Amino acid sequence: MMGQTDGTPAVKLSSKTLGDLPAGVSVPSYDRSKLSPGIVHIGLGNFHRAHQAWYLHRLMQQGLAYDWAIIGAGVRPGDAAMRERLLQQDCLTTLVELDPNSTSVEVIGSMVDFVEVHPENAPLIAAMSDPRIRIVSLTVTEGGYYQSEDGGLEVKHPDIAHDIANPDRPITAFGAMIAAYRARRDAGHPPFTAQCCDNLQNNGEVLRQTVIDLAQLTDPGLARWINETARFPNAMVDCIVPSTGKAELSSVRELGILDAAPVTHENYREWVIEDQFCAGRPPWEKAGVTITENVHTYESMKIRILNAGHQVLANAGEVLGIATITDCMADPLIRAFFHKVQTKEILPYVEPVDGITRSDYLALVEKRFANPKIRDTTRRVAFDGSSRHPGFVLPVLRDALACGGSIDGLALVEALWARMCAGVREDGTLIDPNDPHWNLLSETAKRAKSDPLAWLEMRQTYGNQAQNKRFADVFSHWLNLIWNDGSYAALRAYSD
Repeated sequence: MMGQTDGTPAVKLSSKTLGDLPAGVSVPSYDRSKLSPGIVHIGLGNFHRAHQAWYLHRLMQQGLAYDWAIIGAGVRPGDAAMRERLLQQDCLTTLVELDPNSTSVEVIGSMVDFVEVHPENAPLIAAMSDPRIRIVSLTVTEGGYYQSEDGGLEVKHPDIAHDIANPDRPITAFGAMIAAYRARRDAGHPPFTAQCCDNLQNNGEVLRQTVIDLAQLTDPGLARWINETARFPNAMVDCIVPSTGKAELSSVRELGILDAAPVTHENYREWVIEDQFCAGRPPWEKAGVTITENVHTYESMKIRILNAGHQVLANAGEVLGIATITDCMADPLIRAFFHKVQTKEILPYVEPVDGITRSDYLALVEKRFANPKIRDTTRRVAFDGSSRHPGFVLPVLRDALACGGSIDGLALVEALWARMCAGVREDGTLIDPNDPHWNLLSETAKRAKSDPLAWLEMRQTYGNQAQNKRFADVFSHWLNLIWNDGSYAALRAYSD
């Protein structure tokens, strides 16, 4: 779709102005006044609106799922700003699909409200207690599930400690969910399905454990009720969705739409879900969702090739001052590094799924990462490495070590992360804090410049891997080479 060039003012997005939007913009064909809520989504950011909300919109365009509309929610103070922006435009969102050869624009209308953001979450608890709500879904980032080093609940975290002491005034999404489960049980209403939409292995099980473990500490009877009656389906989600900044706001305005919270996304989506719902679900399969009991194989392929692959690129890019993932793929040495790590050290530990080989999936990922229309920043992709490396990269490393396979590239990935966390690029510019644990990471990275093993001794990340001499030696070699001769020297040494 071409932008406006005739000087016509852009149209402010709202239900009343849908008919005034520029020609070529797809808009809801359904009567939004007939929608009723069935889903509360916590953590309503760009990914949710380009993914789950889009699939639901697609069903509504077919005349289906009118009783499954979304109510947005958030548990962080910053979520209030998103609420204000969306309510001002009737919870509509402009989605801009960035195909390498074209651009298409659609407005989706599957969201109908946004819960007031409150420190103690009373409005959210009330919304989830409504028996019309049959699914509560979440995108709270991979590190947002309060997991301890051994995979249990981190009971010493201040947020969790607060919710244990104050179960009726919770500050976490999980405490609020438990309070809503309690209200539903006491009122004789059935539970809702809790659906994780984050990039985690066994994400439904992770969510279930967080909720059950927290409930057990305040109300064991309620914990049993949730465990026996609620459902937590595992799922794999996939779509590259950059953050929205000035450039995205401006580009949508040039297309003729004033949207305070537009979303750009790649021309690819995938959603694979277990059919484990306790209170019904939308007919997702009619919108292109894969319903299967084999989610783990899909999620393992995606997390190990795509999500781990993002970390292969992003940390190198940040250290070298390369702004986007696309730019990283355009750098011959970084792309060669990415391809060799994938083919030699990641693909051997990935199980193929029906209909696609590992090499075909890698080729697809390389094409997606190289899409010149997607300005996905290395900073966004590198965010929260303290969750993403243990979740995406280190499981592959452990498999390789156990099998005696090559680990040179994976160790270099970890060394580049350590170098990035020192907080200064090779050109001398500063890297702003980019992790919930940035202070610890930065202090440790600076010590690791002269003592590489200091980095591996972060047990919350690496467990006992510092004691694995093979890994420790290779990691130390790469980190010393990076600090002495630069990242390109290390990349060249690995790729040659």
